[in-house]
Amino acid sequence: MRLAISEIIEATSGEAIVAPASADALVVGLTWDSRNVSAGCLYVALPGERVDGHTFVTGAIETGAACALVTQEPDAAAIDAARTAGAAIVLVSDAQQALIDLARFWRGRLAGRVIGLTGSSGKTTTKNLVRDVLSAGFAVTATSGNQNNELGVPKTILNASANDGAVVVEMGMRGMGQIEQLCEYARPDWGIVVNIGTSHMELLGSRENIARAKSELLEALPAGGWAFINGADDYASFMCDHAQLRKRGVNIAVFDGSPDAGAHSNLQSDARLWAEDISLDEEGRATFTLFAVGFPTASDSEPGIECATCTLSLRGLHNVGNACAAAAVGRTMGMSLSVIARALSAAQPESGRAQVLRTAAGVTVVDDSYNANPDSMRASLNTFAALKVDGRKIAILGDMGELGPVSEEGHARVGADAAAAGVDLLVCVGPLARGIAQAATQAGLSADRVVCVDDAAAALAYARPLVEKGDAVLVKASHSVGLERVVEGLVD
Repeated sequence: MRLAISEIIEATSGEAIVAPASADALVVGLTWDSRNVSAGCLYVALPGERVDGHTFVTGAIETGAACALVTQEPDAAAIDAARTAGAAIVLVSDAQQALIDLARFWRGRLAGRVIGLTGSSGKTTTKNLVRDVLSAGFAVTATSGNQNNELGVPKTILNASANDGAVVVEMGMRGMGQIEQLCEYARPDWGIVVNIGTSHMELLGSRENIARAKSELLEALPAGGWAFINGADDYASFMCDHAQLRKRGVNIAVFDGSPDAGAHSNLQSDARLWAEDISLDEEGRATFTLFAVGFPTASDSEPGIECATCTLSLRGLHNVGNACAAAAVGRTMGMSLSVIARALSAAQPESGRAQVLRTAAGVTVVDDSYNANPDSMRASLNTFAALKVDGRKIAILGDMGELGPVSEEGHARVGADAAAAGVDLLVCVGPLARGIAQAATQAGLSADRVVCVDDAAAALAYARPLVEKGDAVLVKASHSVGLERVVEGLVD
């Protein structure tokens, strides 16, 4: 974002409590965390239940903020600081709405393609892969971490440069209509739906309703835009029809990273990208051949079916599909498949997402603690099962939230998957995870190899003295369980 303070006032319908020293003063970037204030940025004072951003307005201005956006009259110290620094203080009625209004305003200045991305699992990993692929040919801004909500989406738009080739916007949701609201001001040119799973079943009640909610991204796409659809997902056709992609003139690119990609090739599309000859090494990293057909011809490509070999640093068979999604976007941007394959091979996992850590004591810790649902649990356990280690395999699995009526079934499924994965010890964390333990023993895992504990602290206290050199430990649960503390304790 690079806006004059006068434009910020115009976009937010704000009132200048303190006018800037210069009418042409520019604001570059924004933050609502006073610890991250940089020279010339916009500081947004967000009210909160525990911390009120207005407390830090004075400090933000003294640190270098060119403008502070507030929802209450500033105190004398803040006014004095602003006048001394030549900064502005702008009063708005609603800070969150002001962010949205600013994002809507700045969106009109973006020259590159805005690419929306959603899905039940793998959103952040796929977003990172899209970012890494496109960065091999373009200037790219992408959502930081998983900041994919009503605050994170406008922040991503506002962090983009006007001349970026692409802006990749991850979009989460907790109910019907929420992605539609995000798309109203983000105005995506292209859209990616990674998959339809069981996350948010508690709020939406069925996978079909989840597919409808995710399809709001596809419904927002303009004629001539591109929709990227997972051909291996059983709601692929449903979403295409529900969003009326063909009728509205939206192009369809199908990606498929499943081992049986050929069986899904009947989905009507304008372009198709898939993987064949998939193999996993002893640490679960996939090597495969990418195939593409129907995409705009790249400068170094011949018309017809293209292919390129790729080896991922990311672990797990499921990441082949995520890589295919990113590759399809790159090819549609005109990048060659060979360049795309190299970018995918260089991509690294994000902390907390199947990151393999080695401790000084010779223990392998697979940190997949950021979040979990039954589908991502299965994928992680399958990857863990393929991992070659000298010692035992210990899985520390915790509660999965927001599953609603399928919670009991979902936890039971994970227990059966853990037994099938052949773990040597299963540690179940939290009250819901007791369903994992019960199902695991019913599936054949002996009771003396299954332990239930109440919370992350208890899990660490149990596991830390137990693990030995050569062991591997998988750590995974919903974010609310806080199993990152177990990871930190094991690798410390």
